[in-house]
Order: sequence, then structure tokens, then C-alpha cells
Amino acid sequence: MTAPAGLKIDGEQRERLRARLGALGFDEVRFAHAGGESGRGLREWFAAGMHADMAWMERTVDKRTKADLVLPGVQSVIILGVNYWSGASVDRQLTASDKPRWARYALHEDYHDTMKPGLIAAGRLLEEMAGVGEEDYRYYVDTGPVLERGWAARSGLGFRGKNAMLISKTHGNWLFLASILTRVAIAPDEPLRKSVRSPEEGEQAGLLCGKCTRCLDACPTDAFSAPGVVDARRCISYQTIENKGIIPRELRPGIGARVYGCDVCLEVCPWNRFAQQGRQMLLAARHDLADLALKEILEMTPDRFAEVFRHTPIKRLKFTGLLRNACVVAGNSGDVSLVPSVLALALHASAVVRAHAVWAVKRLAGNDAMAMLASARAQETDALVLAEY
Repeated sequence: MTAPAGLKIDGEQRERLRARLGALGFDEVRFAHAGGESGRGLREWFAAGMHADMAWMERTVDKRTKADLVLPGVQSVIILGVNYWSGASVDRQLTASDKPRWARYALHEDYHDTMKPGLIAAGRLLEEMAGVGEEDYRYYVDTGPVLERGWAARSGLGFRGKNAMLISKTHGNWLFLASILTRVAIAPDEPLRKSVRSPEEGEQAGLLCGKCTRCLDACPTDAFSAPGVVDARRCISYQTIENKGIIPRELRPGIGARVYGCDVCLEVCPWNRFAQQGRQMLLAARHDLADLALKEILEMTPDRFAEVFRHTPIKRLKFTGLLRNACVVAGNSGDVSLVPSVLALALHASAVVRAHAVWAVKRLAGNDAMAMLASARAQETDALVLAEY
């Protein structure tokens, strides 16, 4: 089955569709025309190597720049936003302690999973209202070859900030995005500025930022090569989540207490003053994770890791990835009481963990570090770990 020829949803029917999609738990529902091709900026980003080792992104660049390669005959993109801002009082609780810092989105069960039922229901709703079949649409939550932020800007949901994130005038920086590509022609919403033509490069970064550069100035590792352009190789989120190997030494001090991800360029944005707590109908909060002490993470077992982080985005990091990050945070903490915990990890089975444990011991113990590490050093054969010594 394919979408009936000439089928178009507009006017009151479009607003009914918007309202019913919102009732499923989506805080924002916008529509964009799927025609045209974009991607010059994206291709330049790949050519400059700023995607680091995320080759899976580069392999799908053609699909990311032309929606009908994902769904032939696509007419429209439905952009759905879910607000994950938990409110000012909760945010103060999560950021006021001396415990490890987590990206705010990670303090929920995995949004890929919790938003999926809403997308399934949205597809059924599209079938009901437009008389189409399952083959006439495809939905994605941040994983498919779709430029969600670009389509969101094209639909007027927000604008691409100098921090390269979608910024909403209503929700600030705190939106999960999902998309539905469909062969149904839905009357598009207007962008915030009529000059926004294409999903990726039709608007200049910082459309409504004015002269503000807070996000660029605040980045602890200088990851912005230009306004709106993030060099993943220097980004804390990339280094603590996507990078599976050694974190470059020169970047480790900038990671500070961030054990998973980074919100700095989001949290300093003035547009967040308009953010309100979301309904979270499609989310499940795990704010308890923010109470984990660094020592507990450093001494965690694989079974405990599986128990604590089950159903959360952090499970993607794997146990060794979390230990690696915890070693970096320990090295930045100045807390000498952590030396025994980190010293034990200098004998861990993973060379990646051992390498960062050696660095952390040196940071915490100073000139005494090599004596403390003598036994581990005598057993070490891995070149990456030996480089840390």
C-alpha cells in the first residue's frame, strides 16, 4: 500500500493531528516539507575529520542529506519533541553536590526505549487519519540517518544555536527529538525566520543568539571550531561516551567531575530561562543516579553495573568505559582518599582502565605515585599503559 495520490493534510485536520500527537506525550509537534537536498556543512564537517571515529555517521551521509533515500516518495517530516527538563528545584539538587556529574538526559531510563511506544502510537494515528499503511512512514529516535535538528529548525520548533544544539524559545535546550518520515503531504509549519530553507544549512548558527557567546566561551575543552560547529575530537560528550579507547591526556583536566557526557554548552544558554518542567509522559526519571559516590563507581563490580544502569543510556558505555571515566574524574578531584580505589584499577583486566588509573594515581599522589605503582608497573606489558607510566 502507498499513500493515496494527492493526499494532503492541512487546515483543521492538521491541527487535529497535532493535538492528538501531543496527547500521546509529545510536548512539541511540528511539520516540515521533506523536499530538497542539504548537507554541504555536514560533508565539510566529515571532510575535516571532526566526527572523530564515528564512521557509521559518514557511511550514511547521503541518506542524512536526502530524505527520499531513507523513504522513497517521502513528502513530509513530522518532528516530535519531548521536554526532559525536570524543573529548577530538581536541577539544583542534581548540580549542587560534589558527586560525579552526569548529562541530564542520562538521568532517565533510555529515551530511545521510553519514547518508542509513543512513536508506535503516532504511526497508528497516521494510518487512521490518513488511510495509509505501515510502509508509508518510518520513525526514528535519534538513531536513524535523519538530521532531526535541521528538520526541527525548518519546522519552526527552534533554531540551531552557536552550541550546535536545537534551541527552543519555549523549552530552551532541553528537548529530545524524534522524527516520522511519511509519504503523506502535511502542510508545513513556518520556520522562525522565512530565510530558513533547508534542514541543515539554510540558517546561520545562532539565529536568535545575538552577540551571546556564552556556550563557546564556557566549553572546558575548546571543542567549538566555529559557532555551531563542534569538533567531536575535543568534545567531552564524545570522549566520555562514544570514544571507546584512550582519552587524550590534554583533555582530561577539562572533563572535571563529568563521568558521563557534558551539559556545559547547554546549561549556560540564556534561552533556558524560559524552560518549564516537562510532562515526562514518555520518560522515566532516574535521578537516583546522581547520588552515586565516585568511590562507589570506582569499586563497582560488573554485576552491580548491570543492576544500577539497567534500562539507562549509560549501559551503552559498558562497564570498562565507566571505570575509565571515573578514573579521570578521580584524578581531577584532588581527593587523596580515592588513591586505594584507583590504585586497585591499575591492575584491572582492561588496558584502557589501567592507563587512566595510572594517570589518576599520579595526579592524586604526585611524587609518591611511582612507588605505589611499582608492583603494577612490573607486570605491565601493554604499550598504551606503559605510555602513561
